[in-house]
Amino acid sequence: MGRTRPKSKNAKLLATQNTTEPVSPPSVPALLEKAQELIVRCDYELAGRFAKRVLEREPGNVEAKGVLGVTQLETGELEAAKETFNSLIPPNPGAPAVPPPSAHLYLAQLSDDDPHLALKHYQAAVDILSAQLKGKERAVDPVGITDDETELKRDIVRALIGMVEIWMDPSYDLCFDPAAEKTCEDLMNLALQTDPGNVEALQTLASVRMSQQRADDAKACLEQAWSQWKDLHLDDPRLPPIPSRLALVKLFLELALYSPALLVLQGIMATDDQEVEAWYLEGWCFFLMAEQAQESGGKLDDLTWEDLARDARDCLETCQMLHINQEHPDKPLLEHVQELISKLDELGIQPSPEKEGTDDEGEWEDVESSDDEDGDVEMA
Repeated sequence: MGRTRPKSKNAKLLATQNTTEPVSPPSVPALLEKAQELIVRCDYELAGRFAKRVLEREPGNVEAKGVLGVTQLETGELEAAKETFNSLIPPNPGAPAVPPPSAHLYLAQLSDDDPHLALKHYQAAVDILSAQLKGKERAVDPVGITDDETELKRDIVRALIGMVEIWMDPSYDLCFDPAAEKTCEDLMNLALQTDPGNVEALQTLASVRMSQQRADDAKACLEQAWSQWKDLHLDDPRLPPIPSRLALVKLFLELALYSPALLVLQGIMATDDQEVEAWYLEGWCFFLMAEQAQESGGKLDDLTWEDLARDARDCLETCQMLHINQEHPDKPLLEHVQELISKLDELGIQPSPEKEGTDDEGEWEDVESSDDEDGDVEMA
């Protein structure tokens, strides 16, 4: 066998260069894009690491600070999140001249111990967003608020609603202020002028009307809000998020509008049948209907109060099971569920008996036998 011809010096040099050439680090935009993707996937810890890598290279990067603040907020580091978001607000060193409105919005939510400070942050966010909407100013926003006119309007409305909720909150002294009612009216008028027909604004206005003992006006607001999406398909992107629909159900129940409440809950459960609050509200709705049936001669819409109470018991039992299995954080909700179950026990209402010999078992047997016969599926 002949000797292998030795490689040339140039070939050796090229091979050495290829193996020792350093790999360039990912760019800042690439790191930020990855961090945003991780936030969407709710991997907040890893998203925070990417944000910190950016800040090691660019300590003043506004978008990275915003991402880091979100990850700290989502992982329970509330004081760290406050510090991060405050670093984006002038006159803090390195803060942009026009801060991202999201920083003010998050700080408003983190200021629940100081309603006046929260209102100040909400107002600052409204001012910046309104300026953006008018095209006078633009701000780099680290958490996804875009320059899109529709989204800007929605964000302004959400900030105004946040202010109304603070003024109406009975845990704050502001709700006893003589100016509270007029302030809420002015804020809601501005919200509906900014985005006429906004569903969240209409629902909040309904709450205001209920606090004013104006039930008919509240019903009109809810009907207007619901009519905008009640005929949409469940996969339609225009459908309000589940928390917004649950809030609508609560308002329906306060006004004894049980049929629309059940219809909204039906759509929610078709999307997510593990939603604890939906099962709770459905059980609560049937419980209230059973009480009304008792008061009106024992029936409501051709259903006896016992039937309605049994439906309530079934929903509440399911809610209790899901609450425990999911380790749901809402303890008062579970306490109310257990209280309602105890009342149903006293009335002699037991859960519906589980059906025996359902067709499901037979269907599984048929599937298994057909697989054996076909011989297409084999288990090693």
